[in-house]
Amino acid sequence: MGDIASEGPSKKKCLGVDCDNDAEALQCPTCLKLGMKDGFFCSQDCFKKSWTEHKTVHKTAQGKTQDGILRKIIPPKVVSEPDPVTGLYNPFPTYSFTGSVRPVYPLSPMRTLPKSIRRPDWSETGIPKAERRLNRMKIDILDAEGQEAMRKVCRLAREVLDITAAEVRPGITTDHLDEVCHKACVERDAYPSPLNYNHFPKSLCTSPNEVVCHGIPDQRILLDGDIVNLDISIYHGGYHADLNETYYVGDRARADPDSVRVVETTRECLDMAIELVKPGTLLRDFGKVIEKHANSRNCAVHTTWGGHGINTEFHPPPWIPHYGKSKVPGVCKPGMTFTIEPILTLGKPREVYWPDEWTNVTVDGKRTAQFEHTLLVTETGVEVLTARLDNSPGGPIPIPTTDNGNSA
Repeated sequence: MGDIASEGPSKKKCLGVDCDNDAEALQCPTCLKLGMKDGFFCSQDCFKKSWTEHKTVHKTAQGKTQDGILRKIIPPKVVSEPDPVTGLYNPFPTYSFTGSVRPVYPLSPMRTLPKSIRRPDWSETGIPKAERRLNRMKIDILDAEGQEAMRKVCRLAREVLDITAAEVRPGITTDHLDEVCHKACVERDAYPSPLNYNHFPKSLCTSPNEVVCHGIPDQRILLDGDIVNLDISIYHGGYHADLNETYYVGDRARADPDSVRVVETTRECLDMAIELVKPGTLLRDFGKVIEKHANSRNCAVHTTWGGHGINTEFHPPPWIPHYGKSKVPGVCKPGMTFTIEPILTLGKPREVYWPDEWTNVTVDGKRTAQFEHTLLVTETGVEVLTARLDNSPGGPIPIPTTDNGNSA
């Protein structure tokens, strides 16, 4: 990191984290190189302290995500006119969509919660400040009290997912699912963790068909033949829980060999990885079994996305890769809580973003599926904190046989 260049006016607000000072004539040199004119700070020390958070601005300006992954965003020049009867519209009419799914706006207003519900630090600002300051090499080990808190929040999260998933059927909108999820969270005195997390506008992620992850619930109607992933995360008692499943929408989806192949293979990949969890298991080992099983079914693993630690923060270390030949360090230890959440596709395991900068889709429009559990490493093995119940909606089905080639 270079020193701050001296240039520009001095009466701007400092961009330092939690700094309310006026900026001096000191500007970030990287901002200058990128042609960004507002990268001013009050001091060299403030700049250095804020570097981890500030550098994400450079990646965004260069067309990258915070993790440095290239985005392919084609900003729409116009917004299509709302339908005169329904008021619905496609907000990105000039964007080159890779598959059949389209956004259907307007989005409903951001949902609110009673003031009595405990909130994470991003609920008002949209910025997870505590999470961004974490030491990425330090993995938390929970004591008995923390483990019990995780059991409770994960039990509630399973209830929320099951209530939401019970509404999945042809003809309902993903916004309806968001409303159901939000209400279920409120009824459990829980905050839906995605809400306003880095300014995400909804209480859960709904990802149909070619949407890899982080789909925004909107007015799109689920169709018979769709598959849809519901990603639920909640915050209760100072701890987070995270889980997701992919569901079949209608009988046509259950009868489609390729849709069932990617869904059931992903489900099995998660189950096989969980079987490895015990003290001493290398964090890189899960990806080996996931990738091997995926390839055996002619599916590919999206390597961009991985599992993560979870406890009092939403995404603390460690990062859990879902592919083989990873060199990520770390081993499982009793008291660790983390997620495993593989994403498989029927096509090329590469992604692009919609212009909303959240919805992540396959580059070739082929379908994807994802499954996720929050896990606790015990003294002898693993406890699946978000395990399915006997009456949980969804669940595995046999892969239909077909004489035809892959039709995804």
